[in-house]
Amino acid sequence: MGANTFNGRNGHKTPVLEKEVIPDSETLEILTTETSATAEAPVVTPEIEKEVPAKPKRKKPTGLILAGLGVGAIAAGTFGYHYWQYASTHQETDNATVAGNIHQVSTRIPGTVSEVLVNDNQLVQPGQLLVKLDPRDYESKVQQAAAALENARGQAQAAQANIALTSQTTTGKTTQAQGDVSGAVAAISTARAAVQEAQAGIPAAQAEVRLAQAGIPAAQAQVAQTNANLKNAQADYNRYNQLYQSGAIARQQLDTAKAAYDVATAQKNAAIQGVEQAQAKLASAKVGVAKAQSQLAQAQENVTNAQAKLAASKGGLQQATAGGQDTTVKRSQYEAAKAAIAQSEASLKDAQLQLSYVNVTAPSAGRVGRKNVEVGNRVASGTPLMAIVDNNYWVIANFKETQLEKMRPGEPVEIKLDSFPHHTFIGRVDSLSPASGAQFALLPPDNATGNFTKVVQRIPVKVVFDQKSIQGYESRITPGMSAEVAVEVK
Repeated sequence: MGANTFNGRNGHKTPVLEKEVIPDSETLEILTTETSATAEAPVVTPEIEKEVPAKPKRKKPTGLILAGLGVGAIAAGTFGYHYWQYASTHQETDNATVAGNIHQVSTRIPGTVSEVLVNDNQLVQPGQLLVKLDPRDYESKVQQAAAALENARGQAQAAQANIALTSQTTTGKTTQAQGDVSGAVAAISTARAAVQEAQAGIPAAQAEVRLAQAGIPAAQAQVAQTNANLKNAQADYNRYNQLYQSGAIARQQLDTAKAAYDVATAQKNAAIQGVEQAQAKLASAKVGVAKAQSQLAQAQENVTNAQAKLAASKGGLQQATAGGQDTTVKRSQYEAAKAAIAQSEASLKDAQLQLSYVNVTAPSAGRVGRKNVEVGNRVASGTPLMAIVDNNYWVIANFKETQLEKMRPGEPVEIKLDSFPHHTFIGRVDSLSPASGAQFALLPPDNATGNFTKVVQRIPVKVVFDQKSIQGYESRITPGMSAEVAVEVK
């Protein structure tokens, strides 16, 4: 009848009957005519089979559809839950770019470029020579400044010689008079200090006397106390000795009484020495008072003598300076010459510094970019020559202000760079900008005109890379790359 087919519902092969073709009435007439035209052939009457009833229509698998819908709903719910959970703990934005330190290299002095020692995109180290200017103009300035310095030094030496020549007769007197004045002033200061010291020593000496006087009664009381203790110890020892002689007590008890007696004797002797020391201290303190009073009188006399000597020294100084007016003029000339030396030295240092600027060096390690200098170029002071982009880079992500409610510094960040779509970098939030990006624009918006339209602002957020996650990409990541960031907020 028919072939077997695979039923997908139960996994078994089910026989299927093939339907035979039943001839219609016209076909029967043709067959009958052909049969009658042949006399020899037996009449064959085709057997007409009964019509096979049509196979009843299969019912739709309602249970299977419902099961599929249920599985789909569960999958959609699971996906929706995970998406909601991720969205509630992550803030994402694709408005982000890689930023970094770009050091603009420029000249400090004008000049002609004589050498360019680096190429575009070349890796350089801090202090590496990049560009060299023609140094001949600045070497000439250094030589001129050095010559001016030597000239100033010669003028200073001449002025100094004139001073020695004109002050040959007056310098000694002036110096001596100035020394006398200085010595007298110092003597007055010393004498006054001695007066103050003597005045301060008298109360201290008197205090020592009072302290020594106060110590004598205490020492005497200590003697009386030790006398009483000695009498008791001696009585105890005598009693214990008698008891020991009679055999009433042991030798150890007698020894203990003897030790107590010896201690009391030593204490009495010490107390007597304390009294003697207190009395000696009192006598010494009285001598100190007398000595302090004597020192005060002597110091006051020294002050008077020093003041008289100062007056005499000032008179001698006036006489010495009266004949030294010319010397004063020469000294002024010498001071001017020394000032000229200082000025020439400063000019020489400035010329040497300008000469050092002909060598333009790298301010930091990094790669050369935007090089726009060639040999022979005439550059002015401050002309940009190139840029050095170092390997210290980060991401500036501009989040909507509505995304910052839970964002804090230190939170982990996933970073995707468009240049490396198959690699996920790890970082953390470093800081949030103190103002929106619009506030740092050249023309910040003015909402006080009456045409206010509320717009969700973007707040720059600085994201730093985890150094382990960028291993192998240090030289491939560059500022300006587009990025997508996802911050895991708490």
